[in-house]
Amino acid sequence: MYGVEMTSGFDSSMVNGLQNVENWDVYFDRPRGAKLGILGAIYSLGAIVILPFVPFVNDRFGRRWCILFGSMIMIFGAVLQGAAQNFPMFLMSRFFLGNGIPFAIVAASSLIGELGYPKERAVLTSLFNASWFIGAIIAAGITLGTFAIPNTWSWRIPSILQVFPSLLQVGFMFLLPESPRWLISKDRGEEALAILIKYHAEGDEDSAFARAEYAQIQTTLQIEAEASKRSWKEMVATSGMRRRVLICSALGLFTQWSGNGLISYYLGRILDTVGITSKLLKNQINLANTCWALFNGTLMALAVFHFKRRTMYLACTIGLLCTYTGWTIASARYAVTGSADAGRVVIFFIFLYSPMYNMGYNALTYTYLVELFPYMVRSRGITIFQWWGRMAGFFNNFVNPIGLANIGWKYYLTYVCWLAFEVCFVFFLFPETSGHTLEELSFLFEGDEKNKQIEAATEKHLAG
Repeated sequence: MYGVEMTSGFDSSMVNGLQNVENWDVYFDRPRGAKLGILGAIYSLGAIVILPFVPFVNDRFGRRWCILFGSMIMIFGAVLQGAAQNFPMFLMSRFFLGNGIPFAIVAASSLIGELGYPKERAVLTSLFNASWFIGAIIAAGITLGTFAIPNTWSWRIPSILQVFPSLLQVGFMFLLPESPRWLISKDRGEEALAILIKYHAEGDEDSAFARAEYAQIQTTLQIEAEASKRSWKEMVATSGMRRRVLICSALGLFTQWSGNGLISYYLGRILDTVGITSKLLKNQINLANTCWALFNGTLMALAVFHFKRRTMYLACTIGLLCTYTGWTIASARYAVTGSADAGRVVIFFIFLYSPMYNMGYNALTYTYLVELFPYMVRSRGITIFQWWGRMAGFFNNFVNPIGLANIGWKYYLTYVCWLAFEVCFVFFLFPETSGHTLEELSFLFEGDEKNKQIEAATEKHLAG
């Protein structure tokens, strides 16, 4: 399942690296400004148009089949990308890649959270997002190794190799168990109990923990089903659901509008603004920064045991605000004086950015979303997050190169202002979710009455 985020990481890093490949640049007539913007944005556009269908596939056919379906679409897109004969064909291949990724991400994040052992769930879902950097490192290494090939294979090889993470999903998906919560929702309780016994009780069929967990899941799903209308209107029907939608929508914007798109897709253009023009050096910086991000991203994912969710999100947003402020000042200094020292300070802040971002938006995003939404609306909730994130990504990837080309370092000021807003939003509206099971969090905003009802029904089920 971690191969799903590897695909996203591979894509961002590859597009970043290809901009420094001379043969790619020449073959597609040196795309800049709006043309380069649509190249980055169309991946998000492909996801946006397909997102309304993702919850149906995920809830109707199960998490595994949804991942498999998305992976097959991405394999087709990657093959088309490697065979591209012109710029429109390259764009269409990236549109298909965008079509496939939401099916895989929504289903995989749900499956990890629903299958994981309660005490390990937060780390497992956090590592899911950290695997983004594995794909990014592979792509950065491949583009660094192929950029000097004196023909179109310098960019076709990395483009075709984007099939690799999806092939992992296709090859190994059915070696994994299905979500026990999905099985229970489909009246396949015996299969669900067998999975819980095998993976949460080490095969002990008499395990009181596995049976209590099964009873709690079953009871919670029954209560959820009684109130669920299985429609999109349900997402705004109550004050609790409206708050969930507000938070997940904001989280979708924050994960894309915090300046990460600049580094992920347009690092080469950023380095141009501080006097670094060597294509080899740009690819080396890209690879080094991605390796550093994997290291600190993994550490942050493993640290979720030790800190509360709100604490990590606040530290993340405040850290990003300080980082972008320093980055903007150093960029302005370089623009005025041409100081090499100011350019080096910009590179320092680029490397400082990843631990600040990974602390919250990478380590906690899917952990938090899985905890925020009850089972019956979880697919729709994560889909809403994806929609806002992809919309923000589409806008950013299109606008970023235009902004950099037209106003240079002053463009960073928009991110400084937005990050200040993020700090306030997180402080006032993000609830704490750590230290609870998914079933205990199902009625987070609905008061204690529902949770007491679940406890009573669970105890009755176990006693009977």
